[in-house]
Amino acid sequence: MTGRDPDEPRRTATPLELLFDLTFVAAFAQAADQAAHLLAEGHFGSAAVAFVFVTFAVCWSWVNFSWFASAFDTDDWFCRLTTMVQMIGVLVLALGVPAVFESIDSGAPLDNGVLVAGYIVMRVAVIAQLLRVAVQDPRHRRFVLAFAASIAVAQVGWTVVLFLHLTIGQLLPILVVLYVIELGAPVLSARLGRFPPWHAHHIAERYGLFVIITLGEVILGTIATVAAVVGRVGWSAEAVLVVVAGTGLVFGVWWSYFVVPMGDILHRHRRRAWVWGYGGIVIFASIAAMGAGLHVAGFVAGGEATIGVVQAVLTVAVPVLVTLVAYFAIYAGLVRAVDPFHLVLVGCAVVALAGAVVLAVLGAGFGACLILVMLAPAIVVIGYETVGHRHMAAAMERVLR
Repeated sequence: MTGRDPDEPRRTATPLELLFDLTFVAAFAQAADQAAHLLAEGHFGSAAVAFVFVTFAVCWSWVNFSWFASAFDTDDWFCRLTTMVQMIGVLVLALGVPAVFESIDSGAPLDNGVLVAGYIVMRVAVIAQLLRVAVQDPRHRRFVLAFAASIAVAQVGWTVVLFLHLTIGQLLPILVVLYVIELGAPVLSARLGRFPPWHAHHIAERYGLFVIITLGEVILGTIATVAAVVGRVGWSAEAVLVVVAGTGLVFGVWWSYFVVPMGDILHRHRRRAWVWGYGGIVIFASIAAMGAGLHVAGFVAGGEATIGVVQAVLTVAVPVLVTLVAYFAIYAGLVRAVDPFHLVLVGCAVVALAGAVVLAVLGAGFGACLILVMLAPAIVVIGYETVGHRHMAAAMERVLR
């Protein structure tokens, strides 16, 4: 298990990596479903806190695996078995999601025992892989040993949290320290040792595939909303609008994400991967939150919620806005410039999202409001296809020369 060639031609995601990603479908589904139930009951604060807590854990475990695999994957029996162990850990983590949401919503001590158990399972496998690299690849020994030590310290910290029996609010100072250790581990390890030989186009593809998997939660949310509308009044204009808008929302986010040649930029400027790698977590979480919002709309349409259409529209519109802002911020970080045209696009998207909320206040149905929400990423797509592609070409010429 030595570092792979970062310039390896035609490097693509492996079947093992795609299989690994499937376990995260369950984790995202659990998080979105639990968040939707709390949001439908009007428990916005606890839903947001629990969702951020859980989705960070889910996304961070995927990020750790994907970057390691991009640099050191051998796809031999040891790599496959340790990946299977990590998949078991992800599924255990997913089983612990409801307890986390329930404890945060009730104000009880944080019940993250099963979630931490899943992480322990994953990290035993990760540390085994890192130690194998340390033995077999002297060039990257300092990096992998520093990273293994950092995640081991963090895992001890998460385990200690289990025995404190404190609420999420009381744990906040400790959580901040643990998050600093988690997020700082790759940065610190890269400073202490040789930078890992990850493959730019491979990791860009991996992030793109994970975006597609996360968009699957938006599709499930659309199905839930349509089913609720059809169950209440049968097939109607409202149901058709939801189908069109939900599908259009997925398509618009997908189209927007893949217009930038991420792999080319990362290959030319490897040190800029930090903003892109960490920023991707925000994109993953916000897309998953769109799915949760659409699940909320299903509860509202089925008469199973205490909130109304206005709040339901907000549960979708806010994640859409976060996704677009994060996307443009990451792009600006990659090209080291802010395009004024992008500010115009974000402004127009905000107008569309605000219009959806206003429409809901005026008493419009959720389907009509969702059409306006769908326009937010559509505006970005139209802006790129008409004008933005020239801006993109100029930026790429400057960045890649």
